[in-house]
Amino acid sequence: MISAGRLAWLQLRRQKIRLAVAFAGVGFAVVLMFMQFGFQDALFRSSVNVHQKLVADIVLIHPNYNFLGFPTSISRRRLYQALGIDGVASVTPLYTGLGRWRNPISGAARTIFVMGIDPAAEVFDIPEVNAQRETIRYPDVVLYDALSRPEFGPVAEIVKAGKDFTTEVTGHAVTVKGLYPLGASFGIDASCVTSDMNFLRMFPQHEPGIISAGLVRLRPGADVTAVRNAIAAALPNDVDVLTKQEYVTREIRYWASATPIGYVFSFGVAMGLVVGSIIVYQILFTDIGDHLAEYATLKAMGYRNRFLVAVVLMEGMILAIGGYFPGIGLCYWLYGVTESATKLPMRLSAERGALVFGLTAAMCVVSGLIAMRKLRAADPAEIF
Repeated sequence: MISAGRLAWLQLRRQKIRLAVAFAGVGFAVVLMFMQFGFQDALFRSSVNVHQKLVADIVLIHPNYNFLGFPTSISRRRLYQALGIDGVASVTPLYTGLGRWRNPISGAARTIFVMGIDPAAEVFDIPEVNAQRETIRYPDVVLYDALSRPEFGPVAEIVKAGKDFTTEVTGHAVTVKGLYPLGASFGIDASCVTSDMNFLRMFPQHEPGIISAGLVRLRPGADVTAVRNAIAAALPNDVDVLTKQEYVTREIRYWASATPIGYVFSFGVAMGLVVGSIIVYQILFTDIGDHLAEYATLKAMGYRNRFLVAVVLMEGMILAIGGYFPGIGLCYWLYGVTESATKLPMRLSAERGALVFGLTAAMCVVSGLIAMRKLRAADPAEIF
């Protein structure tokens, strides 16, 4: 007695061109799903690049804060009020703003995200920034994100060669004397770090008492949630008090629900499933029609419907496996090309691979279940 799997394979490989088209169709759906999931993950991962690197347990922000690339402000006084809460070890202000970076080679001006920090405090968990905090104490000196978009000029190449890179930020002359790795995002193409005093020189209209965020570090052993609640109760409602994880979650939630980007990527995954399902359905439906007499013969020989169902489902799984592995191989290459071109973090994780394989298998199985209705026509009495 032949197995359902062997019979399914023999039927599929009989039409080699059709089988190749089926594998290509499933592979296309796999690539589409992988790319949409990859872009979505890159969006969420890159949007919290700065948040994840902050050395803080609690963050104070404006209640109307939406995302990092659209700075909001709170009073610096609130930060010092938080310092009086039991369990708080230190507080640090963070200044952020959008400046106009001039590429001295092309002359083009582009928006850059500028962060001003206290050089005496460890604000970022970035070794390159912490090693160069003394450097940004000097007037008009900045550190530049080496993973920024190339349209801002060959900054990283020049600085790595041991030379200074001089340009203008919002009409103010600055010199890049160091680099750090952070990465671009959907909202920020480039960033630089400087001292709080240099930040105020770049943005003279910015009041020193107005900050973008307040970073709070707790004493060892302090309960983050309890201290967060105590600070929130002590401060007026003109600030939101969040744990670092809540700060990260708030940023991701904005991009996922308050912008059309998250919907677009989810819709792309759905379209991949639809396209793949249609292709697999057509292949299986045609294959069943071509072998209808054989199925009727099997019924006449005593094979039950569940065996025929197993054959069709095995055909669907063969198509899923045969299309998945070439698709994931192509995606591995496409992820690298995309990351190089966009500077966005494209990661091919095992969890995403398992998810896409599960969706691909479900797509092929469901298509097989729909196509199996043609098996009802495999009546030996009618065919013979």
